[in-house]
Order: sequence, then structure tokens, then C-alpha cells
Amino acid sequence: MSESSVFDRIVDLLRRENATFRVIEHEPEGRSDRISVIRGNNPDQAAKAMVLDVRGEGSGRRHVLAILPGSRKLDFNAVAQHFGARKCGFANPETAQQITGCAMGSVPPFTFDDALSIIVDPDLLAHTTIFFNAGRLDRSMEMDTQDWLRVAKPVEARIASR
Repeated sequence: MSESSVFDRIVDLLRRENATFRVIEHEPEGRSDRISVIRGNNPDQAAKAMVLDVRGEGSGRRHVLAILPGSRKLDFNAVAQHFGARKCGFANPETAQQITGCAMGSVPPFTFDDALSIIVDPDLLAHTTIFFNAGRLDRSMEMDTQDWLRVAKPVEARIASR
């Protein structure tokens, strides 16, 4: 899947679901701190998406899409604990790209793979809108947070470190 097709799939999905969003075109950037400056949003509103490899104990082995505020770091232990797993780490870049169809830094807070579940830190949800890279390094979206919750259907759990 190409970056353009992921972007197009997101736009099609959001239109079908009557979600409130806007597309933001910008210079290519995938780092949360820098893209927030370019877009002009508060880093706490940036939905940072990371593909994780969760394994061991009750969960077996699975991949998870973790979403947290762009200003925060992931608590790997909290994710492992949530899934009853022994270990949690980043999925290798090749696997992450294969699952999402996106280059590193452009992964949106959506999945088109039923095997990839979404978990979100509730601190991101404190804002009326969220911002995220939309499957491309040169396209972002601003989206109504409640619409994102309705469309993406994430599980909420404290996964960001303080």
C-alpha cells in the first residue's frame, strides 16, 4: 500500500463517517515536536502513533497501535501490563511499514488491519481537536476528537509516562 493510498483511505473513511476534519499540507516532517511547530498546534494535541510488538504470557504475540500526546513518552510497561504481556517494544520498522502501509513518522491514528488494535492515552482526549500525520509526511489532519473516537474505536488506557 502506498502513502497516497493510505491518505486516500483515511479521507474516504472520514467522509463516509461524516467526521469533522481538515487536511493540512506542509513540508515533509515526521517528528512530533517539529511537526507541531509547522502545523501550529499544541504538542499535547498531536496524536503520536507507534506500532508496538507486545508478547508473552496471556497475550501471545500481537501488534498494537499506541496513540499518545506528541509531548509525551510511551510507558512500555503500562502497555505490556494492559495486555497481560511480559514484554512490549517497538515493532521493527519493516513490520510496522508492512502493517500500516506508511513510512516511519507518517503513521496515522487509524488502522486498516483488523489484527492491529488501537490503544490511546486518555490525556490526548482532553482536547476538542487532535492533529496527526495522515499516512504521508507532507499531509496532516486536524480532526474533531469525538469523531476520531467514534471512527477509530480505540481502547483507552494510561500508556504515556508522566
